[in-house]
Amino acid sequence: MNHADKLRRLTEQIEASAGSVPVGLAKDTSNLFRDRKATPKQKLDVRAFNEVLEINASERWMEVEGMTPYVKLVDAMLEKNLMPAVVPQLKSITIGGAAAGVGIEATSFRYGLVHETLMELEILLPDGRIVLARPDNEHRDLFYGFPNSYGTLGYALKLKALAVPVKPYVEVKHTRYGSAAEFLRDIEAACEGDADFVDGVVFGANEFVLSQARFVESAPYASDYTYENIYYRSLRERDTDYLTTRDYIWRWDTDWFWCSKNLGAQNPLVRRLLGRERLNSIFYTKVMRLNSKWGFTRRIDRLFGLHRESVIQDVDIPLSNAAAFLDFFQREIGILPIWVCPVRPYRRDAHFTLFPMRDELYLNFGFWDVVRRRQAFAPGHHNRLIENKVAELAGIKSLYSDSFYDEESFWRIYDGEAYHALKAKYDPQGRARSLYQKCVLRQ
Repeated sequence: MNHADKLRRLTEQIEASAGSVPVGLAKDTSNLFRDRKATPKQKLDVRAFNEVLEINASERWMEVEGMTPYVKLVDAMLEKNLMPAVVPQLKSITIGGAAAGVGIEATSFRYGLVHETLMELEILLPDGRIVLARPDNEHRDLFYGFPNSYGTLGYALKLKALAVPVKPYVEVKHTRYGSAAEFLRDIEAACEGDADFVDGVVFGANEFVLSQARFVESAPYASDYTYENIYYRSLRERDTDYLTTRDYIWRWDTDWFWCSKNLGAQNPLVRRLLGRERLNSIFYTKVMRLNSKWGFTRRIDRLFGLHRESVIQDVDIPLSNAAAFLDFFQREIGILPIWVCPVRPYRRDAHFTLFPMRDELYLNFGFWDVVRRRQAFAPGHHNRLIENKVAELAGIKSLYSDSFYDEESFWRIYDGEAYHALKAKYDPQGRARSLYQKCVLRQ
């Protein structure tokens, strides 16, 4: 079925539906890490929108349907010696999801966030209209307002985005530091150099690793981190490493960065029992959702007298304030390791309504774990501490996970006036939840 036929079938589905319940998507994957309340919804089946439509190697762009997972897109593009300019770290993330949320990776110091690499968006609005949003047409307000809207303004059915050339292998150099000051100084320097990828990891108060990677035509060997070996451990063990370009792109997926340890999947025996085909973010996400539904780990913590809070967040902090955030986080939250990824706006003259960033270098801090304490604390206590500190340090937080803002603070940070103008224009009947309802109230 071609794209036009899929659009016709989707339009018929919308026209045949009745009632005024909010719309939602019927799909197989989600990379949201917030439990949602069960509410009536009109489910639109968009699972068929999962094809790579065109890859233009000479002009370096691709056209792809919104439900296409990045693993499928990357494989198609590597055949033409290209890759998306920014590839989020997990195979199951869809390009439409990354456009509606916030996607980042180790190329973001050069190309910004996923939404900055987009050229146009075909968007299904909540009332069934389909519009093409570009930075230079009558829907430019939606083009710049769509990122970080999480389906509350519509769903991306087709996207055109920037592609960049690749070579067969990637050479990675890891540099270790004993102080945050040296680590942060060299991240800034690396972003001014000739590396193709820059990221880092905080392993402890006095243990930091900066990784710089470059495409190369050939390599003396290619490390395999898809089964028995674990990538993040190699940062502490190797100074130089080589991976195929595909394996480098998905270096974090096998162990969900390091979160596979929470499933025992870093134990060699468990690893072999699971097998290579289950060592990936898709499998871990399914297990996580089962645990969230049935509360196995909550019950175990309760048996041991522990109070727990899930702290799964990505925050972007201006480099000038990064040391202050890191000091706060290690002192008040204490989760380790922490992923660190530099990001600088690619479209420096653009303003993305719901995820505003100044024209300067930011550091993304990613931390995904549970805080356990003997002492009781209010629900959301640690997440609120983080939200307050991010605001204090002129940063901004992604909304894929739990949020606890009061409504006034939320709309101050995420430009409520502009958002409500977009909502009135593109969802005048209120068929989709508002951003606050969806991301904070979990409706």
